[in-house]
Amino acid sequence: MKFKSTNNKSEIVSFRSAVLQGIADDGGLFLPIEFNKLDEDFIKNITSYSFQETSLEIAKLFSGDDIPETDLKNIVYDAINFPAPLAKLNDELSVLELFHGPTFAFKDFGARFLAKTSEYFLKNENKKTTILVATSGDTGSAVANGFYGLDNIDVVLLYPSGKVSNIQEKQLTTLDKNITAVEVEGTFDDCQRFVKQAFADEALKKKMTLSSANSINIARLIPQSFYYFNAYAQIQDKSKPVIFSVPSGNFGNLTAGLFAKNIGLPVEKFIAAVNANDVFPKYLDSGEFTAKPSVKTLSNAMDVGNPSNLARINSLFMNNVNSIRDVIFSKSFSDKQTLEEIESVYKKYNYIIDPHGAVGTLAVKEYQKVNNDKSNYVVLETAHPAKFLDVFSDEIKSAIVFPEKLKECLQKEKRSVKIPNDFNVFKNYLLEKN
Repeated sequence: MKFKSTNNKSEIVSFRSAVLQGIADDGGLFLPIEFNKLDEDFIKNITSYSFQETSLEIAKLFSGDDIPETDLKNIVYDAINFPAPLAKLNDELSVLELFHGPTFAFKDFGARFLAKTSEYFLKNENKKTTILVATSGDTGSAVANGFYGLDNIDVVLLYPSGKVSNIQEKQLTTLDKNITAVEVEGTFDDCQRFVKQAFADEALKKKMTLSSANSINIARLIPQSFYYFNAYAQIQDKSKPVIFSVPSGNFGNLTAGLFAKNIGLPVEKFIAAVNANDVFPKYLDSGEFTAKPSVKTLSNAMDVGNPSNLARINSLFMNNVNSIRDVIFSKSFSDKQTLEEIESVYKKYNYIIDPHGAVGTLAVKEYQKVNNDKSNYVVLETAHPAKFLDVFSDEIKSAIVFPEKLKECLQKEKRSVKIPNDFNVFKNYLLEKN
């Protein structure tokens, strides 16, 4: 499979180049030129395969000849070594638990696969690569853990000061070796802007080899498509349509679902569940996209006012908003609604859902108001509820089983470099650092 830029359709690169570049030379995001399909018999018999076996078949489609199958198998099996169980709440509604990895968030899937793939491609390179990452919470810790201790790879994490949870901050600021956390006095969008500006800066490009580990990197999205197939394999009644509700901020998770659909996954619809940062549902309503500064919410990983992956979504649908509406439904919800939904899910199903997942179940209810059909609704639960203790009532908080690894993290000392919301300060920091 070859890849093109969303800005320049004539720039064609290999999987290896797309991974290591992160962003195309013209500032666009890489996207497959065309999608190869999984064999229909494979999908029909998907329950016969393990999660890792299914993931390997998908990875082979995207990586092409750039990685021999034996090496690719090692990458996939090493990266995807934890489960993604489907928790059934009722006959129509299930929750796909994506928080069983080492940092207790769905970002572990993409970050670990990207780290193993980058390590493979760079193992014979006699130069240092700097990975730049903007994070609104969970991405930073997942990337830091995935790349921790790797030779010839430095990771610089940018996160918005005061806008991530205490546990999330501890996770991304307590590692040493090749990991540096940069605390920006701004929003996630500012951090993301710094990353994009760095890739376009000639002085930085001359002195450093840069790559990205945000969902702008194609190797972050590919492994996220794995668990959509894994969810489908766990659905018992496959005669009913399958609808995924995806808590969305930068829209990498939803774009990965679109990848899955394009290679053959039977999906009826995607629901883009968003918080008060409602630029995407407004785009679907009006047909006009307007970025705006992000606002802080309880579901902080979704606090994005200018989603990068909208470029990929528009490109997949040939910039036709009506075609997007045919496949994606989207609604936004307030913090008040989110808190009420957390309580409702707990009382109704005795299930503890985090703020992001609660936005997902809210969106299912909204969709059902206008589409009263019998479908398999799967909500992507993106993070362990223990990462958001301040959100829950005392009753729910007391019922949360707190992972030991998170407890250990809270005892560690924070290490970060705090900078103002000024790209030139960040640029000079990188130049001095290298």
